[in-house]
Amino acid sequence: MRITIFGSGYVGLVTGACMAETGNHVVCVDIDEDRIAALNAGEVPIYEPGLNDYLARNRESGRIEFTTDIKNAVDHGLFQFIAVGTPPDEDGSADLKHVLTVARSIGENMDDYRIIVDKSTVPVGTADKVRGAVHESLVARGKQCDFDVVSNPEFLKEGAAISDFMKPDRIVVGTDNPRTLELLRALYEPFNRNHDRLISMDVRSAELTKYAANAMLATKISFMNELANIAERLGADIEKVRVGIGSDPRVGYHFIYPGAGYGGSCFPKDVRALARSAADSGYEATLMNAVEDVNNRQKHRLFQKLSAHYAGDLSGKTIAVWGLSFKPNTDDMREASSRALMEALWGVGAAVRAYDPEAMQEAARLYPDQPSLVLCDSAQDALHGADALVIVTEWQEFRSPDFELVKTELRDPVIVDGRNLYDTATMETLGIEYYGIGRGKSANTPA
Repeated sequence: MRITIFGSGYVGLVTGACMAETGNHVVCVDIDEDRIAALNAGEVPIYEPGLNDYLARNRESGRIEFTTDIKNAVDHGLFQFIAVGTPPDEDGSADLKHVLTVARSIGENMDDYRIIVDKSTVPVGTADKVRGAVHESLVARGKQCDFDVVSNPEFLKEGAAISDFMKPDRIVVGTDNPRTLELLRALYEPFNRNHDRLISMDVRSAELTKYAANAMLATKISFMNELANIAERLGADIEKVRVGIGSDPRVGYHFIYPGAGYGGSCFPKDVRALARSAADSGYEATLMNAVEDVNNRQKHRLFQKLSAHYAGDLSGKTIAVWGLSFKPNTDDMREASSRALMEALWGVGAAVRAYDPEAMQEAARLYPDQPSLVLCDSAQDALHGADALVIVTEWQEFRSPDFELVKTELRDPVIVDGRNLYDTATMETLGIEYYGIGRGKSANTPA
């Protein structure tokens, strides 16, 4: 099939690469000329395992193209995917200006029937606004063309997006047109072979499903972090509690790992946008607001623990930081807990030596003129001259370090572990002062 994708960011590139991999002819269009030139030169602007190979293979075969030519892109595809960003507005709502700009561009250039697919994460009612924008553009041209607007939200995990797309656990399609539903079913047939994963519903329900899924996962994370903070004060170990409650199949083990708070491009933005949508409809989403508040507070726990260890005096200290991305297997630092930690440290006169397997370039972009930040070539290099170590992201290479080397390199044998990677008894035996998240009395952190 012939597919056009507006937006060459994370969702657009993964969608395009996977659609091309199954034999479709995909055109990705973007107004960013530099990005399109880079993609045509074989450069991929984001890190996602497997994405480079998919794009290279399908670019070479001619199944995927990158262009800034909107007219040719609209002419190309029966399916017009909208996969542009929806950044948070000042009030927390999703900013739809890019989505609606694309909708108008489609209306300004289409000459035949098109299926317009909202792939971006958008508030309930966006499909109506897209439909209105396309219709207005057609009327302005004096043109009559049939089209449908479909909600088809993505459920991609950064770090596992290729697998999520190729082997989805669900494919949500929101449309009221049976013909359009069958066309989408045919499009997704290669990803839907073993058993039927396609779930059809009305457009508004599909739009809400995406927000609901992310809000539910964010709620589980904040709930466990709240429990972890309680466990510290009661002398309990949240890791044992986690196993105890996770063994109940009604709870399960997914997303019940305590830590330093969630980040990234989805959970923070989507929780806020859902709360804003609720407020706009006249309902106060108390739980959604609490989830956000707990998460914001949790992002400061690592700094609080470090500050408590040094009796509130971190001025002149150098802190090694392992992990900058908001989660492993990505270079994404949007709303990452590492940023809250480092900025708090700089605010009290401390310096940072940081290492991340993939996010170093992004860190350099975010903090180009920060004199108190040294970006290191390895985890061991980050330890040189540091007073203490803080672990923010649970990359595999951090799970089993040479602890004797860590002790030798650090001025003080102190580890603040934001992901509970290590065993508290082992740390005590090694003579390392260890502060985890919710690890009972060993945490020794004030409220």
